[in-house]
Amino acid sequence: MSAATADAPHGAAATSRQGLPERADAAAWLAVGAGSLGAMMATLDISIVNSSLPTIQGEIGASATEGTWIATAYLVAEIVIIPLSAWLERMLGLRTFLLIATILFTGFSMLCGISTNLTMMIIGRVGQGFTGGALIPTAMTIIATRLPRSQQPIGNALFGVTAILGPVLGPLVGGWLTENVSWHYAFFINLPIGIMLVTLLLVAMPHRKAHLGELFNADWMGIAGLALGLGGLTVVLEEGQREQWFQSREIVILSLVSALGFILLFAGQVFAKRPVIKLRLLLDRQFGSVAMMGIVVGMVLYGTSYVIPQFLAAIADYDALQAGKIVLLSGIPSLMLMPFTPLMIRHIDIRIAVAAGLLIMASSCWLDTTLSAQSAGGAFVESQLLRGIGTILCFLFLNQAAIASVSAEDAGDAAGLFNAVRNLGGSFALAGIATVQDQRMWLHSRRIEASLDANSGLVQDYLAGLGQMLGGADAALRAMAGTIQREALVMTFNDIFWLLAVGIAIVVPLVLFLRPLPKGQAIAMH
Repeated sequence: MSAATADAPHGAAATSRQGLPERADAAAWLAVGAGSLGAMMATLDISIVNSSLPTIQGEIGASATEGTWIATAYLVAEIVIIPLSAWLERMLGLRTFLLIATILFTGFSMLCGISTNLTMMIIGRVGQGFTGGALIPTAMTIIATRLPRSQQPIGNALFGVTAILGPVLGPLVGGWLTENVSWHYAFFINLPIGIMLVTLLLVAMPHRKAHLGELFNADWMGIAGLALGLGGLTVVLEEGQREQWFQSREIVILSLVSALGFILLFAGQVFAKRPVIKLRLLLDRQFGSVAMMGIVVGMVLYGTSYVIPQFLAAIADYDALQAGKIVLLSGIPSLMLMPFTPLMIRHIDIRIAVAAGLLIMASSCWLDTTLSAQSAGGAFVESQLLRGIGTILCFLFLNQAAIASVSAEDAGDAAGLFNAVRNLGGSFALAGIATVQDQRMWLHSRRIEASLDANSGLVQDYLAGLGQMLGGADAALRAMAGTIQREALVMTFNDIFWLLAVGIAIVVPLVLFLRPLPKGQAIAMH
């Protein structure tokens, strides 16, 4: 049924219900390590350029608007390829597919590192997204097909920690390399990692014959639908606010393209002999609930990684490296809890764990609704640590639930869907944050201005004092306008964290649809 089955030792006395040995061998664990390393590399590169963008834009001659595509291009390509990974894996074989993805990812990373203009950079980032996106769901597929059920929690713990650490490490690594070496090394760092990953794949993964017939029997309507639907939707979400949504001809066209893509995708579900991705999995009570909660976890994971550096840069005047250190705090609980996660999965009811994780994440966002213009990095320490605990509880248990809710043969489709919705959650968060920031900033500014009576003696005395300090009435008015904008921005960030907290609370009841994980299986620590 799987590569792991073929590699089982002859004469193995005990096998699991999957037909796998009760205890995975060293090759299986090396394969799991390779999958987790690949996922770490791919998720790290989502955010590694965030702190380097101003420097990169300046050196390759891109405007601020054009520069956002350096980040967006990766995410668009990744979201498109993730659901296609199961089909590509069936066609090429898992090891061949991963080797091709890793080698191409490393090559595109080098192209980004040597880029001298925006076109080269965008081509490199799109290539990174297409190939890196394939490394994320295949890590879950390796766990599902190479490890017995009793040891899957350990594999999920390893994968979960690397996938969580990637987005939070990205701004720190990118900021440090940019300030101490060069922004080019934010991409060159993938070369030694890529070489290590190729070596692990060659050693640990068995070769499987390619089934190129899949190319001719493929669900081409579904493949085209995924590319047009998810690609178009992601661009609309990323660029909609900047382009004034449907006032922009480009956004209208992209929306129609996305709608056509989803029509083709659903048509493929009906007419294709084997759909490129099994959307019917979402009809399963457990998997559908896992997908919904995965969207919210993605919103918080990527949303806070974006919002916190923005706040610290605008309000506390932090540089990229300082902000990256604050973002990294949420990764500390992941490292501390990693040794205990298999036992937690074995002994804690999944509904209790996920509910607790969601409520902790909601509480962490609620703590950040009281920020002021005097807040700095220290204001986020408690909330970031809590957010890390909540994220790892949700992420690990939802990963385990996603795998447990489907058969082993559907593991690739389930992994692709789960990771796609998590990344879509990130897109929703970034699009929502841009919209809220624009609208609430304007609203709060107007409200503050309306509360200031120009004829008030207090206001006039304050402006007179400022004028004496700054050398004139015009300077005083500009200073007051800056203060209003600053306060309005702080209130806007508080609104964003409030919305994230409420969004998390809304999906908490979905834990009631989760089924308890199988009991009575020993968690073998390896």
